Amino acid sequence: MNFEEHAAKLLVLNPAGIPTLRGTLCTTATEAEAAAANIGPCVLKAQVPAGKRGKAGGIKLARTPQEARNAAEKILGMTIGGYEVERLLVEQQARIAREFYAAVLHDVVARRPLILFSTEGGMDIEEIAAEKPDAIRRLLLDIDGKPKTADIAGMLKGLGLGSAEAHIVQILDRLYTAYRAHDGELLEINPLALLDDGGVVALDCKFVLDDAAVYRQPEVAKGGAAVPMTALERRGAEAGLKLIQLDGNVGVLANGAGLTMTTMDVIQHYGGRPANFLEIGGEAYTKSEIALDLVLSNPGVKSLVINFCGAFARTDVMAEGVVRAWHKLAPRVPVFFSIHGTGEKEAVALVRNELGIEPYDFMEDAIQAAVKAAQ
Repeated sequence: MNFEEHAAKLLVLNPAGIPTLRGTLCTTATEAEAAAANIGPCVLKAQVPAGKRGKAGGIKLARTPQEARNAAEKILGMTIGGYEVERLLVEQQARIAREFYAAVLHDVVARRPLILFSTEGGMDIEEIAAEKPDAIRRLLLDIDGKPKTADIAGMLKGLGLGSAEAHIVQILDRLYTAYRAHDGELLEINPLALLDDGGVVALDCKFVLDDAAVYRQPEVAKGGAAVPMTALERRGAEAGLKLIQLDGNVGVLANGAGLTMTTMDVIQHYGGRPANFLEIGGEAYTKSEIALDLVLSNPGVKSLVINFCGAFARTDVMAEGVVRAWHKLAPRVPVFFSIHGTGEKEAVALVRNELGIEPYDFMEDAIQAAVKAAQ
């Protein structure tokens, strides 16, 4: 779950004691004008859970309330990263001496939390890594422990931070604490700014909450950004199904998220383009008719792969649901089955007898046939 900047600051940074600047959330140009009159020289920032807002024109400076109004009128209604701008953060301007980058995330290779810091703030971390890899400092941590102040200070050694170093050590320590306390996947401050008066503040914040931990963070999750959906994705959500619509031409229906993603990967491996992510594992198999209708309602679908692999779940029960749905919907696109695991013999016989379709012995063969049929 992604969060807009204002929500990440309010819900994650501020409770952790990490300094931010005074700001007001606005939804209209009139509100932005009033906020600027109260704040003074300000910066207006589009509130969307996407990067590169500045490059897209979503961040503008204003010296007067009228300039703020004019800027707000230009930013509101823009589309940035697939999101329509409906809110602005009007925040006081700062006299910046230096900009840094700071983040805590999960290192998937080391399987441990990782603190990142760089003196090259204001850039995307990918750009920093490509252009100045030596400018990034890293500190891997024990998942069961807490960083020691000495270890954080050691990571910063030689960066010439001067009197700001103590502030930065404290902020990195608090950033990690907030990351752990809120079940974060990523907590990033870019830029973390050293001001002319010696203070260090977070000028921006990106927070990503682990979806699997949303139930443990009910109050924080209320501030998460809404995900834009297509009409088909909304239909799926209303039916309790997780559908992600893609721009491919090979429809996918499988049981379990892992098998579904594997099926999509193999489609791409053989030169095809998956049209969707949609799995009907667990109780979702009872919604086979809805699921099949969703996949086939995508006008780009030219063929369909149905891939079942049963362990505890029985493939014949899943196949029965699909067969009933197939008879009712009477689709005309070619379909290619791969069925293995518990109930396999019964499932294969059901598909063969009811639909006159012979399932493939190997998943790769079914997918290659579907990719060819979609061309």
